[in-house]
Amino acid sequence: MGLRGNLRHIGALVRRNALQIKQDPESMFDAVLMPIIFTLLFVYVFGGAISGKGNQDAYVNYVIPGLMAMMGMNIAMAVGTGVNDDFKKGVMDRFRSMPIARSSVLIAKIVVEVGRMLVATTILLGMGFALGLEIKTSVLHLFAAIGLSTVFGASLMWIFILLGLTMKTAQAVQGVAMLVLMPLQFGSSIFAPPTTMPGWLESFTDYNPLSNLADAARALINGGAVAHSVWMTLAWAAAVTVVTAPLAVAKFRKKT
Repeated sequence: MGLRGNLRHIGALVRRNALQIKQDPESMFDAVLMPIIFTLLFVYVFGGAISGKGNQDAYVNYVIPGLMAMMGMNIAMAVGTGVNDDFKKGVMDRFRSMPIARSSVLIAKIVVEVGRMLVATTILLGMGFALGLEIKTSVLHLFAAIGLSTVFGASLMWIFILLGLTMKTAQAVQGVAMLVLMPLQFGSSIFAPPTTMPGWLESFTDYNPLSNLADAARALINGGAVAHSVWMTLAWAAAVTVVTAPLAVAKFRKKT
């Protein structure tokens, strides 16, 4: 099957997944409400503690770029539960009977989830601007931060797809995902500077890919040294994709 045929199949499956969202608007609640709730929660709970009472506005420019990294990881988790649910409903049995590339099913899911991620990021930035976010570099740098977050988030989706193919239930996927998400999110530079943390935790943040992404997005929006964080984020994204994508596709083929 040629590349043109695979792209046609991916397009058809993307349309199918998009129509599912249209028929079930509630599936967009996390992408729409999560950035609003998280922004208000962290700015007004952590902002005063980190920037001083009454200075929450100064915290906005710190936390919004960090939340861009967090949005991608939380949206990525939905791919795993969606894949698992499709198997439970027998949708994958139908795909198995069709002459399509197995990988096109997974790639189509990633494309749709990337769209949901961009919606969440747009709402997050809208909330940020409403609370006083300032772009101290340029619009192009802002788009670069969005693109970097999207690339990294898309790479994480392969991990959650693999979890969705491995775990028996969607609840198990969510449970395991949260065990991974919580330490990575809160043990990072997303919400607070690592210099305020104990030495052992500060060392952990140095190797945490979410810290690299948050620092890169922060530098792209606020200015500062950006090259190291950007290259580290891209390296993590490439490594995760190279390792987990083939495993996910192989698991999918075996399961179908």
